[in-house]
Amino acid sequence: YNTLSRQIEPFAPLHPPKVTMYNCGPTVYDHVHIGNIRAFVFADVLRRVLTALGFNVEQVMNITDVDDKTIRGSQAAGVSLNEFTRKYEEVFFSDIQKMNILRPAITPRATEHIPEMIALIQTLLAKNIAYKADDGVYFSVAKAERYGALAQLAKSEGTKSRMRNDEYDKEEAQDFALWKFYTPDDGDVCWEAAFGKGRPGWHIECSAMSMKYLGETIDIHTGGIDLVFPHHTNEKAQSEGVTGKQFVRFWMHNGFINVDNEKMAKSKKNFFILPDIEEHGVVPLAYRYWLLTAHYRTQMNFTWEAVRGAEEALARIKRQLHELGEEFGTPSGEFIERFNNVLSDDLNTAQAIALLWELLKDPSLSGADKRATAAQMDEVLGLNLLDYEQEEIIPTPELATLLEKRKAAREAKDWATADKLRDKIRILGFEVKDTAEGQRLEQIPQGRTSQS
Repeated sequence: YNTLSRQIEPFAPLHPPKVTMYNCGPTVYDHVHIGNIRAFVFADVLRRVLTALGFNVEQVMNITDVDDKTIRGSQAAGVSLNEFTRKYEEVFFSDIQKMNILRPAITPRATEHIPEMIALIQTLLAKNIAYKADDGVYFSVAKAERYGALAQLAKSEGTKSRMRNDEYDKEEAQDFALWKFYTPDDGDVCWEAAFGKGRPGWHIECSAMSMKYLGETIDIHTGGIDLVFPHHTNEKAQSEGVTGKQFVRFWMHNGFINVDNEKMAKSKKNFFILPDIEEHGVVPLAYRYWLLTAHYRTQMNFTWEAVRGAEEALARIKRQLHELGEEFGTPSGEFIERFNNVLSDDLNTAQAIALLWELLKDPSLSGADKRATAAQMDEVLGLNLLDYEQEEIIPTPELATLLEKRKAAREAKDWATADKLRDKIRILGFEVKDTAEGQRLEQIPQGRTSQS
């Protein structure tokens, strides 16, 4: 689905088999919230699908380490911008590692690409598409062809109220800032440029970094739906103003994560971060699984019940694959073809997850072939499906007594008593499994201790 055309289109890269892909990365002034993390999971699955289909993906994800938030945050913390942003950059990469998101080969920092940004601005000034004002250098929206096409806005719709959403825009006009001239509030965060000392605007950062590493025209650009306007709209306008070429061939955007049916946002103070997930006893990959159960463009409503349900489902898949044994057979050609087909249909991960469950239930496949097929699927899903660790449960005296009585009942073939004892164990929050090694306890997820 191409946001620019609002249609699903056949995808072919400009220079096959290479695919150039740029993902808007984090602004490193705080933890990213789990709504932001959806964008990185989406980009990761897209990369994995393209790779599975035989493409060579060149992925770049920027690090925004200079803007109002990072400058004010570093000043409040009493440390340099570099020290402040590196801390949250490390936190971000730790988060995406926990989410099993493959790190892009190139993760450029904005502060290390100021010369490239200055060069783009100088080109725009030379072409008379940008101009100097008292407080900075601005892009002239009136001189941009098809400005607003990505957001489906006519030029006249770029009103003052719309433009106030961008921290770098002039309120008195729809033109947006390419460069902000230095003020004492910026402290020591500034760079020299022929057009005046200052710092870059947000939008020019992504244009400079994407074009440096991926070229003037890239295949795919991703981000959250909230970036369509103004960020991606302005990024497109200034990039095409510089080169006169199409900047991005396929724009792809993921939907919001809501909380209580409202968009999750730091400004609303209704957000969660990954450590919140972990503090609730939920593994991060359960959140990844939950995200994959919906289409990337749909809005999702976050609840703890939903994520715990996802964790239970993921644990069941892993347990079933573990119980099939340790041997690997041959991946099922039929299942892999169907799996690739649903993912090729605008990244339909929900159908891919459904196929995984269908695979586990298929009586025609051996356990070894199921494991091999699931392993190949997992190269795209990224759920570590074959990593199974059964946490050892040390029974309380009450549980131990019930287990001993149940064992004796089974040995006496008193199945009715054994079933009653199983129910008593379940009420205490545990499921008992009969294995070749004997009885095995498993914790029942919270809220599932009934006898049903």
